[in-house]
Amino acid sequence: QVQLVESGGGWVQAGGSLRLSCAASGIIVSFNPVRWYRQAPGKQREFVASISSGGSTDYADSVKGRFTISRENAKNTVYLQMNSLKPEDTAVYYCNALRALQAYWGQGTQVTVSS
Repeated sequence: QVQLVESGGGWVQAGGSLRLSCAASGIIVSFNPVRWYRQAPGKQREFVASISSGGSTDYADSVKGRFTISRENAKNTVYLQMNSLKPEDTAVYYCNALRALQAYWGQGTQVTVSS
């Protein structure tokens, strides 16, 4: 049974930083691609960042240079370091993992950035 548990969200002022965590069980994050998505109120869920099994990373243009995705294999956890946060980064952030064409999602963690 695959489980993804996000944590680390919260409230922060513009310009601040947060680090989100995605702790996985039932799936090995170093063997499978993991992505972060976010969904703001009234908007569609959108891609934020990804890390492949080989460690390659990719980012949405809106977060390039500000967000960093990383992985700690010993803890089977993927992180999203978010710096220089903007009010438009406010959203629920979700962790997503793919294995054998099956997508798994966490429950999400709220990030609120005030101006």
